[in-house]
Formats: sequence, structure tokens, C-alpha cells
Amino acid sequence: MIESLTRILRTLALVMVALISIGMALIFTISTLIAVVILFVAMRLRGQKFSVQEYWTTRQAKRRPIFSKGLGDNQRVSDVEARDVR
Repeated sequence: MIESLTRILRTLALVMVALISIGMALIFTISTLIAVVILFVAMRLRGQKFSVQEYWTTRQAKRRPIFSKGLGDNQRVSDVEARDVR
């Protein structure tokens, strides 16, 4: 009896977490769509075209990269010194 009750409570908790997650995903999606519509309307009022792909690439081009692209061609590592640690 107690084991069945525990399983039911766990299942209800999982269902609640799943429903809350779905609700949060829907809110995020709807708010993103509203933001894109606002940008689209603002650009139309200015008389310019709006493309999500173009907007994304210009935003990404303005940001600094988080990771460096590595060493240049003339700075490649050709030998690594290894030591035994005892």
C-alpha cells in the first residue's frame, strides 16, 4: 500500500514538473514570436526590410568570440616535452 502511494506521488510530481516545463517553453516561444513581430513592424515603419537571418548574423558579428581560434599557421606546436611523474 505504501509503495503504491509512493509511486503515485512520484508520478504526480513528474507530471507537474513536465507541465510546468511545457508552460515555460510555451511562454518563451510566444515571447520570442512577439519580439520578432515587433522588430518586423518597426523595420516596416522605417521602410526597411527585416530578415531574421540577417539580424542574427549582424548580431553575431558584433560579439567578441568566447574561445580563441587557436594558433596561427606559423605558430604550430611541433614538439611536446613529456615527463614521468613518480
